[in-house]
Amino acid sequence: MDNTVSVLTELSDAQALALAQLVKRVGWQEVRINAVDDDEAYLMREALSALQKGLAESGYAPR
Repeated sequence: MDNTVSVLTELSDAQALALAQLVKRVGWQEVRINAVDDDEAYLMREALSALQKGLAESGYAPR
């Protein structure tokens, strides 16, 4: 089982909203281009999903 990591950061409202928009809009193609293989791309996508969830729980869930 993998260990989990908590990442705490401070963002302005504008930064949080912009980041929420980015993680909403980034697609598989962009992720895959930046990964060395499919396995890494899937891990990146999972991490982006976790980030998106954290932003949503903080009130930044763009439509």
